[in-house]
Amino acid sequence: MARQLRFEYPGAVYHVMARGDGGKPIFVGKDDHESFLYWLERVCTSHGWRVHAWVLMGNHFHLLLETPEANLVSGMRMLLGTFGKAWNIRRQRQGHVFQGRYKAVPVAGEGAADAHYFKCVAEYIHLNPARAGLAGGGRGKLADYPWSSLRHYARGSSPPWQPLDRVLESFKLSKDRRGRTSYLA
Repeated sequence: MARQLRFEYPGAVYHVMARGDGGKPIFVGKDDHESFLYWLERVCTSHGWRVHAWVLMGNHFHLLLETPEANLVSGMRMLLGTFGKAWNIRRQRQGHVFQGRYKAVPVAGEGAADAHYFKCVAEYIHLNPARAGLAGGGRGKLADYPWSSLRHYARGSSPPWQPLDRVLESFKLSKDRRGRTSYLA
């Protein structure tokens, strides 16, 4: 049976996630994290993507991703392909880095679950390190986790491909320091 086609359209917002092949770790060291973010930035620049929230965990990642053009498939092919190739070269190995297909759930716009889902996904992504016991909960502040977009909300600055305003708006918070502080709390 053939795979179902991806649901793509201009202005779509997706919760995108992928796991390491066989559940194995893909983000082992700082180089892996930095490489993924490097390639994510390249794809965002070339495809016009906006990433509203992201987190890199040991064996998977989550993105809250907006595609102004209908180009999710080509962008993900580029991201996972280039990252996977670089990952394999660093380890002098061949084969799959990611397990099966990435998952892309429509979040906002046509075909989305509901109007509040964007807010729920942003919160889920940013709380992921705390739920896994990697940050917060007595081991430091959640905003100190280095491999999450939450740190950009704490600082008030982010790369051009990661706008902060839409997440803050979804929580009905102002875009200034006060709103960011409330979001972090």
